[in-house]
Amino acid sequence: MSDEARIWLHYAEENLRSAQLLLAHGLLNPCLQNAQQAMEKSLQAVLIARAIPVRRTHSIQEITNLLAANGLPSGVTAEACNLLEAIYLPSKYPLGSALPDFAPDEEVCRQCVQVAERVAALARQTDRPPESTR
Repeated sequence: MSDEARIWLHYAEENLRSAQLLLAHGLLNPCLQNAQQAMEKSLQAVLIARAIPVRRTHSIQEITNLLAANGLPSGVTAEACNLLEAIYLPSKYPLGSALPDFAPDEEVCRQCVQVAERVAALARQTDRPPESTR
């Protein structure tokens, strides 16, 4: 794995640990923000490790589509992707006329943290050679 990909993964791991701690203390909006960031950075690390050009985006959907187009798994189901896309803005910014009503609950946060854990584990494996070459 390149140094740049390792840095992205390191940041992702910090976001993941933050999300876990925030969930444990009932701080739900920052938990969601950090879970989303952990996933985004983990997926970006995979793209960088595979030398796939990365565009600046916060869209998990866009990143998972790019991974799929290059034959790489993301670890994110369509359902989880939809959830993450729906919570990104409302978890970061206070309600306003342009944002839907949104109040996170512990179960939504738990689901997002679990997906972030799965994606981070997958990204960590990027450093390993494929099974067929071991």
